[in-house]
Amino acid sequence: MVHALLPTTVVGSYPQPGWLIDRDQLGSRVPRLRAPEIWRVPEPFLEEAQDDATLLAIRDMERAGVDVITDGEMRRESYSNRFATALEGLDLDRPGTTLSRTGRPTPVPRVVGPIRRRYPVEVRNVEFLRRQTDHPIKITLPGPFTLAQQAQDEHYHDEEALALAYAAAVNEEARDLKAAGADVIQLDEPWLQARPDRAARYGVRAINRALADITGPTTVHLCFGYAATVADRPRGYAFLTELADSAADQVSIEAALPKLDLAVLRDLAPKTIVLGVLDLGDPSVEDAAEVARRIRAGLRHVSADRLVPAPDCGMKYLSRRTAFGKLSALTAGAALVRRELT
Repeated sequence: MVHALLPTTVVGSYPQPGWLIDRDQLGSRVPRLRAPEIWRVPEPFLEEAQDDATLLAIRDMERAGVDVITDGEMRRESYSNRFATALEGLDLDRPGTTLSRTGRPTPVPRVVGPIRRRYPVEVRNVEFLRRQTDHPIKITLPGPFTLAQQAQDEHYHDEEALALAYAAAVNEEARDLKAAGADVIQLDEPWLQARPDRAARYGVRAINRALADITGPTTVHLCFGYAATVADRPRGYAFLTELADSAADQVSIEAALPKLDLAVLRDLAPKTIVLGVLDLGDPSVEDAAEVARRIRAGLRHVSADRLVPAPDCGMKYLSRRTAFGKLSALTAGAALVRRELT
């Protein structure tokens, strides 16, 4: 049963099994190019192994009682690079560089021609997920603003034009994912926070282009970066309330780890808020009472019909045991608050 009040969800990723990826090779990096060296399974058997890992993620989310689930992003080396490196107009063999959110030079795709989507990238994954569960399903895509920040532009010579070209490709993908059975389309846009001046100029415009004519719930996710990769974290968003004017139905934010002042949520009306109530920087598992306390804090500023409890961010860098424990606490905490409201 999917709860109509305070339905729980995940942000996107779930821990990949150690038999699927080499966690030491992955480390704490978030690759922008392809990173085939992280996979433990040889290429002829990799897709089958990824399917098996996806089933584990689905069943864990179902057992934990999560309402809206994902495929755990088991087939991805990072949240963005699978889609980003599948597009036309890029030179991946001679990459460019950009500064990461921590200020380190990072290899990225080099844009050498018009950005176009060559083929559906995640459709098979949505079809697989849809066959395996009767829960509502969410699929995530890197957002156009973030994609533009994770590339070196040698073709458009115009930041907004580059972002809008990425937005058109994302929109084509999102249409196909809806047709394949996705209930919720989420755009991951962590770089809106990292580069707020640029975001203020064209971030919402790019998001609106990416979500044009996409039916059903749509979400934009912002965060300060994975807890495993970004240590120096601000306490508030430099770009957030601007999303009240976006086409997205929901805004997903990290709030537990940064101890966000939730009064800012009032400025996002009438959006539904996917509120991070699991601190992924803390290896201990929250109890239901702590999760319920964080949900109640959100309800001081957002009505219960506009609040969706979730983890702060993707769970990729946690152990599977920790991730499952935290999801179980998430659903138990939401149940406590539901009983108080009904």
